[in-house]
Amino acid sequence: MRLVRLKPRSTATLVLASVVGILAFGWPLLWSTSQGGESAIGHTTDAPWLFVLLLPLLVAVVLAELSEDGIDAKVISLLGMLAAVGAALRALGPGTAGLEPGFFLLILAGRAFGAGFGFVLGAVSLLAGALVSGGVGPWMPFQMFACAWVGCLAGLLPRVGGRLELLLLAAYSLVSGVLYGLVMNLWFWPYATFGSDFSFIPGDSLADNLHRYGLFVVATSLGWDIPRGILCAVLVLVLGRPILNAFRRTARKAAFDVPVVFERTPNG
Repeated sequence: MRLVRLKPRSTATLVLASVVGILAFGWPLLWSTSQGGESAIGHTTDAPWLFVLLLPLLVAVVLAELSEDGIDAKVISLLGMLAAVGAALRALGPGTAGLEPGFFLLILAGRAFGAGFGFVLGAVSLLAGALVSGGVGPWMPFQMFACAWVGCLAGLLPRVGGRLELLLLAAYSLVSGVLYGLVMNLWFWPYATFGSDFSFIPGDSLADNLHRYGLFVVATSLGWDIPRGILCAVLVLVLGRPILNAFRRTARKAAFDVPVVFERTPNG
């Protein structure tokens, strides 16, 4: 079952949104920047614009599916419900020591309902969770992109069944938990000073800057990223099968893939 099917128009919109996200994270590594120091660590010049650009892109994904009959009111209702649950889980564990229980729900939903659904759910649930937990800041649009990619890639994993599916999802959970932190560090790393061995140096080669970034991640971030991945993998192994079955049973009973047909009654 793929609730938000990746048809040509929605695929193009997802690719466009992802390109914008990649450029938002990585442009300091490719172009010289005048931002630097404490005044720039919040991306005061580009984060608000990124948020303004991201929301229309998410709406465009949904509208593209509506225009191609790939989504209906039932899917939007399910999306809203899961986003609310994800926001509640984020409030329970707002990233303390990297422990974020909402990740496993996002991965299971992306797996059960498809890459398009996972992309939109990741961004919307992060936005809702940030509003609930007070985590609104210049980092939020970057977190929305990163969570959207986690949910999207879960829907693109190879199709396997049984115990192998849970092992695949657990391995993906562990890897995505680490990669999420690896990507998220880029939102502030080029703008702050951490010493000559760990800091971004404008104008230096991409390879040298990536080397310093790797040292920075190992020294500071992995202590948060690895627990995030381990917690998500454990939750998938323990709760993954009943939740996946519930998602798939919901999709069958709600008949998401059956078109709505209105028939005339004998009196009408």
